[in-house]
Amino acid sequence: MDIRQLKYFVGVVEAGSFTKAATLLHVAQSALSLHVRQLEESFGTQLLVRDRTGISVTASGTKLLERARTILREIRLTEMELTNTVASPSGEVTIGIPSGAARVLSGPLLESARSELPRISLKMIEGMTGPLEEWMAAGRFNLAVLYRTAESARQMAVLAREEFYLVVPPGEPPFEDEVPLADLHAFPLAVPMRNNNARRSVADVVAQHGCVLDVRFEVDSLSTIINMVMEGKAYSILAPSAIQREASQGQVRTVKIIDPVITRSVVLAVNPKDEQSPAVSAVRRLIPNVTRTLIESGQWPAMAPDRA
Repeated sequence: MDIRQLKYFVGVVEAGSFTKAATLLHVAQSALSLHVRQLEESFGTQLLVRDRTGISVTASGTKLLERARTILREIRLTEMELTNTVASPSGEVTIGIPSGAARVLSGPLLESARSELPRISLKMIEGMTGPLEEWMAAGRFNLAVLYRTAESARQMAVLAREEFYLVVPPGEPPFEDEVPLADLHAFPLAVPMRNNNARRSVADVVAQHGCVLDVRFEVDSLSTIINMVMEGKAYSILAPSAIQREASQGQVRTVKIIDPVITRSVVLAVNPKDEQSPAVSAVRRLIPNVTRTLIESGQWPAMAPDRA
């Protein structure tokens, strides 16, 4: 017995004859007769009585008809549920996001998820990149926005490319729009801890060019670093996304680092065990769209990966 045989059996009973059922089901009458006969042989009992006016259902056929209708209905419901899971996914998705990127991405992403993926509950955990990397490796997130150098990002989905700037207290030098990497030693810095990916990106370039930095404070808190710069206690090296609001209000200034320019890639990582999750896949597709919109509108001062 298979599902097709049950479907044909129900179709013949509901049509009242093999001829009508063949037309409705778009199946040859001989094929219908064969499938019903195979059902009868498998159950060892007659299910239908054939006569010149059509068919009648035996007692055994009536029992099978009730069960077959239930089975076919459950199959249809299952197909609908599985189809809707892909078309309209639901569930909880946890995403880790660095404090800098969160300042430009979190609000628009939550708003887009609410309107485009209403059945998904998006949990967002913000932090410095060191802990985020550890938590992602431990499987605490379904998705994570992370930072990588251009070389190490080749196998990952790149969302954006950012350049690093010297973040300057108001009224303090340098007053030019650019500062060479070799001159950064003159500015006392407050920077993230050594396990921070942004810190490593800058440190690697500095070491490659034989330069030094005057690191006075190591602080694993973006808000504290920004406050220290605003209060004139230190300078810092950050991407513009991290201090866009303060810079627009004149609370800090940004000076582009050159010779060379220091860049990083903003990438999207997925937990391998969630690769096939419809809900995770939906959010995974949404994030690049939101990012591109922010970049093109100027709300995220970064470069799209295909334009970098």
